[in-house]
Amino acid sequence: MLVLTLHPVALACVAILSLLIFGLGLAVSVARGKAKVLIGVTGDPNAMLNRLVRAHGNTTEYAPFLAILFLVHGALNPSLLILSLMVIGTAARAVFALGLVTAGSLSRPAPLRFVGALGTYVVGIWLSVLLFWQI
Repeated sequence: MLVLTLHPVALACVAILSLLIFGLGLAVSVARGKAKVLIGVTGDPNAMLNRLVRAHGNTTEYAPFLAILFLVHGALNPSLLILSLMVIGTAARAVFALGLVTAGSLSRPAPLRFVGALGTYVVGIWLSVLLFWQI
């Protein structure tokens, strides 16, 4: 029988990413109810519903792959660098979502969005490349 031990930092980061996805999903549902929009978005790119839909959609695109990377690395006795990347990647996803939700408009750049996106790309690529050292 194979016993798999995962680092607690990996598990915590995956839990936070999961809460982010489900929390944003719930926020979208509540915003849909308030806006009386059952599907799609409103015509106003600045509407909260539109920002929440984008934050949830983007999070569901990146968080699962980060979670997979975190779990794989977390099972392989991760170094301090890898654990730090997990925390930074998790924070980057939260910052990105916050940047979308708090931005006044989706049509203008937002610093938090940029920082969150950059952090996601850097961490995701770095952790992916580091997997080659495990082969």
